[in-house]
Amino acid sequence: MANHKATKKDVRQATKRRERNKYYGKTTRNAIRDLKALKTGKEAAEQLPDVASMIDKLAKRGIIHKNKAANLKSKLTKKVNAQVAAK
Repeated sequence: MANHKATKKDVRQATKRRERNKYYGKTTRNAIRDLKALKTGKEAAEQLPDVASMIDKLAKRGIIHKNKAANLKSKLTKKVNAQVAAK
């Protein structure tokens, strides 16, 4: 275990950040899952900007890589556009 005051504080901060990052990541994964589960293209098209924003925030915070964020948004957009076009 850490012996220095500053190191103990750093451990506390890292724990807090890790919990926060886990929460953001899990919340976004759930939003993506819910978006994929939507059957109607109209509802999916309405929710897509919110989910894309969540993904962008994860990339900005460094929780996921920016290329992964771009790939996720691309796949979701393709799926939603296919649902809208099928209608």
